[in-house]
Amino acid sequence: MKHKPAREPDEERLLRRAARGDRAAFEELYRRTSPWLAVRLRRRCSDDQVVAEVMQETYLAVWRAAGSFAGGAAGGSAVGWVWTIAARRLVDAFRRRAHHAQPPAAMHAPVSAPAAEEEALAATFGDSVGDALRTLAPELRQVLQAMVLDGLSVRETAILLGLPEGTVKTRARRARIAMREALS
Repeated sequence: MKHKPAREPDEERLLRRAARGDRAAFEELYRRTSPWLAVRLRRRCSDDQVVAEVMQETYLAVWRAAGSFAGGAAGGSAVGWVWTIAARRLVDAFRRRAHHAQPPAAMHAPVSAPAAEEEALAATFGDSVGDALRTLAPELRQVLQAMVLDGLSVRETAILLGLPEGTVKTRARRARIAMREALS
């Protein structure tokens, strides 16, 4: 009789083991999640250096904060939690880049830097869809971007943006209506 191989631990178990200091579990979590995370980050940022920095910052944060992962039905998936950390790190990177690109105020009139989300949208879409997205109110654009571009669930979007799930649903509906109107 053949023995069935032991079931590989899922990402949530790996994350919980990493929280207890298990480096092998953390390395396995990284091996499993880093390829898709890099792809998702590259969809929002074409600068490989920024993506590499965000990846490094993300996994450092995952290692340090693994014990704070709530998990299960109440806290979402481990993969969603990792993506939330990465998305926040990417927004931080865009903000740092926009801040450093600003000319000194004494020499030039103030220039409003595009928000990180707008920069990602401009890189992702062009023409009429990109124009329609850019005309959305920022709070609607954030929800649409998280749910459509990033593929996050309502719960993950709520966690990412720090909003109640009902607010996310309402904003997603309003964004879809506004997009339909803008594109018709």
